[in-house]
Amino acid sequence: MVRKETTTSMRLPPQHQGLEVKIPSFFRCPISLDVMRSPVSLCTGVTYDRASIQRWLDSGNTTCPATMLPLPSTDLVPNLTLRSLIAHWSNSAASCSPVAGSATFFAGPSPAALVRKVASSGADPSAALRELAAYLSDDDVDEFEKNALVGAGSAAETVASVLRRKGEKISVEGMEAAVRVLAAIISLDGIDEVNKKRVATGLAVDAAASSASLARVLRGGSSLEARIEAARLVEFLLANAAAETKAAVAQSSELVAELIRLVGPVDEKGSLDKKAMDTGLSCLATITGSRRAARDEMVRLGAVPAAVRALHATTEPSSSAKVLRILESAVGCAEGRAALCKDAEVTVTAVLDKMMKSGREGAEAAVAVLWAVCYKYKDRRASDAAAASEGGLTRLLLLLQSGCSPAARQMALELLKIYRVNAKSCLAGYDSKTTHIMPF
Repeated sequence: MVRKETTTSMRLPPQHQGLEVKIPSFFRCPISLDVMRSPVSLCTGVTYDRASIQRWLDSGNTTCPATMLPLPSTDLVPNLTLRSLIAHWSNSAASCSPVAGSATFFAGPSPAALVRKVASSGADPSAALRELAAYLSDDDVDEFEKNALVGAGSAAETVASVLRRKGEKISVEGMEAAVRVLAAIISLDGIDEVNKKRVATGLAVDAAASSASLARVLRGGSSLEARIEAARLVEFLLANAAAETKAAVAQSSELVAELIRLVGPVDEKGSLDKKAMDTGLSCLATITGSRRAARDEMVRLGAVPAAVRALHATTEPSSSAKVLRILESAVGCAEGRAALCKDAEVTVTAVLDKMMKSGREGAEAAVAVLWAVCYKYKDRRASDAAAASEGGLTRLLLLLQSGCSPAARQMALELLKIYRVNAKSCLAGYDSKTTHIMPF
């Protein structure tokens, strides 16, 4: 059944009740019958407004409301084409109407007024920032309006400037509110990528000041979620920053220390939070490649023990790969090697265990770690631990057969020398290019 185009004036203020706006039927959500603000599609191909279908699913329903077919997946995929059509139609209708922008109402001051209040240096921005965060987190607010606020409204740059303020004393609560706004911007589906990158641009104007503020939130945030959001901003900044900005972030010992603390236990029982750990590892893995001084400072601040704890705790290949990259950087200095080999039986065994469980990048980083401590610098504790590790030799042989890089292959071949094997062992079989690994 095809629904005809209808007219409506129900959202118009009283002085414009006589105006009629034609709404194409396919712009309406099949559940609410209102114009969709954030159209998303189910696996059945039917498109709904995000807020409406989310309420349907949250109520325990497992079928598509329109077709009543069972849902093998409840993933919601943004319908970008329909969203663009609705936006174009909305702008066209607004240009002909004296009530442009009246489709969505937000209690309290307008978002633009809130941004202006945040920009005012003489006022405490905390309250305005909290209202902005609520606005951006409100599912009933049009995604296009949020995107416009970030783009044309310059909300991202204005809020980022709060984290760069030096002359004013802004409380941790105020900084946390700013972090919440910026974290919402980079996580919203309805915000264009170019507008999301405005967050990184705003923070990069003074990366040192931004890093100091983010470190304050990481240290004194009111909740673990607030600390994770601050770390996600660091991660986003590092992913979208120029080399000099990355170097400025890496130079912040205060920030690096807090990222290391985020990777560690979050309570007295020694529990590790997966999201916190993974976000912290992402930041640290990026920082390690920025400059040598950053590596040495990370080691001094305790990155090696934190990374080893994470290596034992994680089962995710991507997280393991990040840990191994951090350790690969750490063993480039004497202090890092000493920290890794302090409890070699545990640490070297953990590295070997994750070698074939962390993807190609992680596997090659693991070989580089072992090669540095066992072969190049010949730490006896590390060599003995590797030689005694059950399955260590087999893992090296598997790596050699996995199509690794020439550098990793050379390091693996040199590592094999720490295992006492003779010409009749499986090494001879390997040299004859057989793909069979003989048992020991």
